Amino acid sequence: MEVKRLYQRMPPILQTAVATARGWQLRGWRYGAETETLVSEALQRDRWSEQQWEEWQEARLEPMLRRAATQVPYYRSACNGRKTDLRRLDHWSILEKETLRENPTAFLADGVQRSRLFHDHTSGTTGKSLDLWFDRATVRNWYALFEARCRRWYGVSRHDHWGILGGQLVTAVHRRKPPFWVWNAAMHQLYLSVYHLAPDLVPHYVDAIRSHRLVYLLGYTSALYSLAQGILESDLAPLHLKVVVTNAEPLFEHQREVIGKAFGCPVRETYGLAETVAAASECEAGRLHLWPEAGVTEVLNESGEAVAAGQPGHLVATGLLNENMPLIRYRVGDQITMARASDRCPCGRTLPLVERIEGRADDVLLTRDGRQVGRLDPVFKASLAVREAQIIQESLDRVRILYVPAREFSAVDADSICTRLRERMGDVDVTLEKVPAIPRGTNGKFRSVIRRFPKETPV
Repeated sequence: MEVKRLYQRMPPILQTAVATARGWQLRGWRYGAETETLVSEALQRDRWSEQQWEEWQEARLEPMLRRAATQVPYYRSACNGRKTDLRRLDHWSILEKETLRENPTAFLADGVQRSRLFHDHTSGTTGKSLDLWFDRATVRNWYALFEARCRRWYGVSRHDHWGILGGQLVTAVHRRKPPFWVWNAAMHQLYLSVYHLAPDLVPHYVDAIRSHRLVYLLGYTSALYSLAQGILESDLAPLHLKVVVTNAEPLFEHQREVIGKAFGCPVRETYGLAETVAAASECEAGRLHLWPEAGVTEVLNESGEAVAAGQPGHLVATGLLNENMPLIRYRVGDQITMARASDRCPCGRTLPLVERIEGRADDVLLTRDGRQVGRLDPVFKASLAVREAQIIQESLDRVRILYVPAREFSAVDADSICTRLRERMGDVDVTLEKVPAIPRGTNGKFRSVIRRFPKETPV
């Protein structure tokens, strides 16, 4: 914490030096002489057959399970004395995130030296900390997949000048004069603060994007949306980037429309996890494709049984990249619906298709008649005069909506929000609360839906 405070007190030129030094360190971990080969191989696998993928995953899954059962303390203890065939994935218990969070070092393989691994300390969507460790090969394989499917698919690369809107506190929150960003020369990256996107500060962001000649942006969906709204409302000259890539939060259609208009380019959604056990990215046809190299994925119901394609369920993943900290049947915390096997993507890629990702299971609203309601973006369609909003379900019958109004917000907009929510949930009590800004988590992420009560049995 003291280091962060010291950084924030530095003049911008020293902050740039510190960010660039850290960038060189990260670049050494993420990229090497093998990177271009790994990227090329990943792109070639985009059109593999289902049988090729099954053989590829099976060849990596069995040694991963064997290593976990014999060399990883947590799994060795869990497997001790069991008579079941541990080579079968469905014979392993589901791993909950809280178990990993409570004792992360128990998931490190015997003989692994933490000091020689890359340590990632992430707070995730809920703000609860999680410690993870990766060797260099794991990190480079992961970032080669990212380079292939989150950059090359979109006609850009890590060598282009790019900007990121993420959760790092790049300057003090109370600061009202630019810069609200820091240049990382080693990564060709402009790191833009998500905590300073006030309407009157947006022109400074636009100037920074232009002066640094950014080719594309990547970042939290909510931050990109706020920036895009500010650009359109300020009547600034349009930006013409090559692509905007969203991550960490769901992308709703009204957000896609606004972001695309403000930046004059396609908007592509991506999905990834710090645990590196699952990931997906959107192709030019607007479909999300899973990355089978990251892990074996299952979609399960509340009883732990597999659900059919086209039906939503809990995403459970077994990582295939990190043999030094294997995560077996890890419940990610998100709900996902896979496309049916007959569904083919116009882009020609044969990677598994995702119909939709609902986000965290706790962020799905529950109704009194037993339904789970997700994907609530139609409630806040682009034509509404709302800058951002958050739905908070207090009980089965009561929902509170925090909203930041645009200048032209009216009673018609308020009625529309309440009506649209009731159309999806039924007869619930809806309360609207005007706020100056929606609170972000400690990691800077935005949660559009929060459920504050435990699951109840509908009556």
